[in-house]
Amino acid sequence: MKKFLFLTVLGLIASVGVMAQDVKFSEGAFKFGKIEQNKPVTHVFTFTNNGSKPAVIEFATAECGCTTPEYSKEPVLKGKNSTIKVTYNAAALGTFSKRVTIKFAGINDPVILTIEGEVVAAKTSGKASK
Repeated sequence: MKKFLFLTVLGLIASVGVMAQDVKFSEGAFKFGKIEQNKPVTHVFTFTNNGSKPAVIEFATAECGCTTPEYSKEPVLKGKNSTIKVTYNAAALGTFSKRVTIKFAGINDPVILTIEGEVVAAKTSGKASK
């Protein structure tokens, strides 16, 4: 009986580990480079469901209000792709590194996506007002 229980628990642990690898992002980070202040920028992260069950995003949260993740609430079927669009509102000058946490149903470990860049002063038109 103890052996059966041990093998059952071991199987459950192994299945959770495999499930965590069932959703594969094409990239985990994106560098915008230099971007102009007050001009929001967007990057689309793509992932594939390599698992045998539909993948469902429970939530996607950003670490601050300057970063907004958008995603479909629909299940992503086996072998299909979906996207998470991350928009950064470049209000403050300087370098930035922002993380978005993605939690999939049935997967314990969240996925962390990162966007980075440097916000520079917006270019002026060079025309003087009279």
